Amino acid sequence: MLEKMSVINLERVIEDFESMTRDAEMVQRETLRKILEENGNAEYLMNLGLGGRTDIQSFKAHIPMVTHGDLEHYIQRITDGDSSPILTGKPITIISLSSGTTQGKPKYVPFNDELIDSTMQIYCTSFAFRNREYPIGCGKALQFVYSSKQFKTKGGLDAGTATTNVFRSSQYKSTMRAMQSQCCSPDEVIFGPDFHQSLYCHLLCGLLFWEEVQFVASTFAHSIVDAFRTFELVMEELCDDIRTGVLSNRIADPSIREAISKLLRPNPQLADLIHEKCSGLINWYGLIPTLFPNAKYIYGIMTGSMEPYLGKLRHYAGDLLLVSADYGSSEGWIGANVNPKLPPEQATFAVLPNIGYFEFIPLKEAGGDVEPAPVDLTEVEVGEEYEIVITNFAGLYRYRLGDVVKVAGFHNSTPELRFICRRNLLLTINIDKNTEKDLQLAVESAAKVLAEEKLEVVDFTSHVDLSTDPGHYVIFWEINGETRDEALKDCCNVLDRSFVDAGYLSSRKVNAIGPLELRVLRRGTFKRILDHYLGLGGAVSQFKTPRCVGPSNNTVLQILCSSVVGSYFSSAF
Repeated sequence: MLEKMSVINLERVIEDFESMTRDAEMVQRETLRKILEENGNAEYLMNLGLGGRTDIQSFKAHIPMVTHGDLEHYIQRITDGDSSPILTGKPITIISLSSGTTQGKPKYVPFNDELIDSTMQIYCTSFAFRNREYPIGCGKALQFVYSSKQFKTKGGLDAGTATTNVFRSSQYKSTMRAMQSQCCSPDEVIFGPDFHQSLYCHLLCGLLFWEEVQFVASTFAHSIVDAFRTFELVMEELCDDIRTGVLSNRIADPSIREAISKLLRPNPQLADLIHEKCSGLINWYGLIPTLFPNAKYIYGIMTGSMEPYLGKLRHYAGDLLLVSADYGSSEGWIGANVNPKLPPEQATFAVLPNIGYFEFIPLKEAGGDVEPAPVDLTEVEVGEEYEIVITNFAGLYRYRLGDVVKVAGFHNSTPELRFICRRNLLLTINIDKNTEKDLQLAVESAAKVLAEEKLEVVDFTSHVDLSTDPGHYVIFWEINGETRDEALKDCCNVLDRSFVDAGYLSSRKVNAIGPLELRVLRRGTFKRILDHYLGLGGAVSQFKTPRCVGPSNNTVLQILCSSVVGSYFSSAF
């Protein structure tokens, strides 16, 4: 249907969403029935004794909740070329790769046309609500999107990151056209073989179409921050390209050079205008609306591990609105942002009840020997936190995503979720339990000390060092300049005191956990980590800085440890 659209009827999209969410319970029953009917002959479901039944009670009675590890051998058979109905009724022909930044290697996840359809539905739904509040014209979008290389698995299946599989689909391109959100950059830039060349050309294309840019976007907020940090360094070179009409020699890929040469003409007036505008900025504040005065907002995933980049993004954005993009994962989509006026820190996501079957494990009762039974979509309670369990059309049944969400409210009868953190513990040595959110809050507190020095944390990660006795937390910081040792010692103490988990505090006081260590990194370290993942076949569009580097992530740990320029131990306890 989407491929036939010339322009999306946004009011119709909103009406369909409103209708569907008025009886989310019924839609969930129908969605599960459809999933089980389509895949009833799958070996996985047959072996578990479902016997073709499609009701919720039978499904829950026979199908256990699982993690990726439980399904790995089934997925391996699919990637090796077994085309029998293993997890799905129809053969899986595409494999998605997770980012792999947490464990050091990507997970393989089944991908099919139904997931493309749900992606387009999410995109259209959130765009309809967004455009109702902040309408855009028939211009262009400056999108910092990048594809990774697809490859063939042992069994001949196409494999690539989830974003790559979406970007390469015809539905994506037609939907972007229908949403009047065509990228400034030609496909050769998006699918270019080298991220750094593509980034430079995204910036160049944005400048060439500066009056037409309606919004600036990327999959993740950090990609936008990274793009404009790069702009600071290459602004003069970009202006030279525009002034002379000759593309920089840094762009070596023939296909990209050819595509950009069709757009680039000598334009000394534009080069002078860009240079003049940038020269008038104070520390690059408000850079984005200065360059693109007709942009209405900046759009990308800004929740969870992206929140640490919001300060710098707001610096570049000035008064330009930040709108957080939708909520999903490599395993599938969950909800759309239908409240675009909310700031990213308060963003909520309304679950689309027809794109999967959702269950929620209550966390308020967690901690005992028996885990609470999951509740259905419409049974969740406002203010409570849950772990999401998803059943999708691509062979994942009662799959634990590991995401913790809080129910902020309801849109009709479907819940609006606020992402909290990943459930798995990042930092634990003794009886301490600290999550990604705990780490983020500690870094934010300590960064205030740096702010007094007119400096900022470029990026950060952590590690549990058990080579010492007792073990201790290590926090790695890359900062944007040099500062006094005394200031960094203060930062270290603030970090240590900011972990307020009772288990951590009591363990520190009796020296069951050693003093926290702050290691300051050489500039550019996190770019080296990004390049490492890109070298493994990852895509920038899916890259997230690992917030905790474990022993299985040995290469990244080596990059970090070899880049340390200063080390400080806490004296807070």
